Amino acid sequence: MTGLSQLDVSSLLSYAVAVLFPALDALLPVLPSETAVIALGVATAGSADPRIALLIALAAFGAFLGDNAAYLLGRRFGPAVSARLFAGERGSRRRAWAERSLQRFGARIIIACRFIPGGRTAVTLTCGVIGYPRRSFVPATACAGAIWASYAFFIGRIGGKTFEDRPWAGLLLALALALVVSAVIEAARRAWRWRNSDRDYPRPGTVRGQEATVTATAARVMAAGQPPADAG
Repeated sequence: MTGLSQLDVSSLLSYAVAVLFPALDALLPVLPSETAVIALGVATAGSADPRIALLIALAAFGAFLGDNAAYLLGRRFGPAVSARLFAGERGSRRRAWAERSLQRFGARIIIACRFIPGGRTAVTLTCGVIGYPRRSFVPATACAGAIWASYAFFIGRIGGKTFEDRPWAGLLLALALALVVSAVIEAARRAWRWRNSDRDYPRPGTVRGQEATVTATAARVMAAGQPPADAG
């Protein structure tokens, strides 16, 4: 990555980084878009130049472009995209999670996936593959891009302000803060999933669990064409 000194608010490179990294990251997740925007926040932390708002807007616009490009790719080349990006057991789980989340939370998961590791690409591509309505997708991605760009820039400015004389130390602090936030969000997501799976699938030994076991057994027996033992 280029030196932080080259990412000041008067550099054309800063504006290119602000747009291109978030846009391409949707299709090339190896690109560190969040790191790039955080670095812009660190590099401009000592400035009150109003053009900083333009950098944030461009980062949000780049994220919006990337999300919608992923949607169009999934819509146009759904089977090929699924075979390539959702191959294997892990890929199947990611797509299944994205589909369940979209069914349950709708546009809210499109916004939230911005902060879930690996969630952005899975959700935006899946939206295209399953034909999620664009009238809901477009405003959700616009909102997600604005929130994410503001958050990443703000984290960068915290690091830059803390270590004004040592911008690389400020960048490391900002990245550590972003990592903590991501870890907390991922832990909350896993806890939510565990709680809901525990609610949906009763534990053996409980009354509800016994009822579920009886119901499942009866269903299997009737499917086999045999009446339950106590039917007569």
